[in-house]
Amino acid sequence: MAGIARILKPAGVAVIETPYLRELVERLEFDTIYHEHLFYHSLTALSRVFERNGLTVVDVEAIPVHGGSLRVFAMRTGAGEQGAAVRSLFAEEAAVGLCGSEYYAAFAGRVEELGRELRAMMAALVAQGHQIAAYGAAAKGAVLLNAFGIGTDTISFVADRSPHKQGFLMPGVHIPIVDPDQLVARRPDECLLLAWNFAEEILAQQAEYRRLGGKFIIPGPKLTLV
Repeated sequence: MAGIARILKPAGVAVIETPYLRELVERLEFDTIYHEHLFYHSLTALSRVFERNGLTVVDVEAIPVHGGSLRVFAMRTGAGEQGAAVRSLFAEEAAVGLCGSEYYAAFAGRVEELGRELRAMMAALVAQGHQIAAYGAAAKGAVLLNAFGIGTDTISFVADRSPHKQGFLMPGVHIPIVDPDQLVARRPDECLLLAWNFAEEILAQQAEYRRLGGKFIIPGPKLTLV
């Protein structure tokens, strides 16, 4: 931020985009927090960093990138004023308690509750003799499986369209990764959708598996079976 302040012209506008913390929390996207996705900002926090470096946030836009992001516009302090969108978002963040620790403690509690519900659902299905697979060998899937302690005792395989992942294992839990055609070939009773942010697209792709009776377990933002 100091570097931006140093090179910005007197009437220049700095524009940055960042994943939005509030969207992450409200959509329960805990599984997007990993090695390359470490920073999730609120506008309140960002504005303080700008201000410490002689800059003022003058405008903000909400955009859908990465599950919800902010596009923030800033100018040198005194060169521009906070717009209505900035004041409105500050008020919203204060109203939901985003600046207090209770907000994040509640988020942690919701994640833990989801883990309990998902493990209980899958344990009940396994007890009924069901075979369960998973779909999407993405980083977020590895986070969810490891965070909730779900491994080969529950899931037979993970289907993924990338040939670069097939034949390997999910990190930590060592579940084998296979071609998606195995969903139809092996017909597991349920499939845990690890890449649940692409649920609509994947459900459409796997229409044949669903036609044959297969169901998807979608873990977020609310646990559902479809």
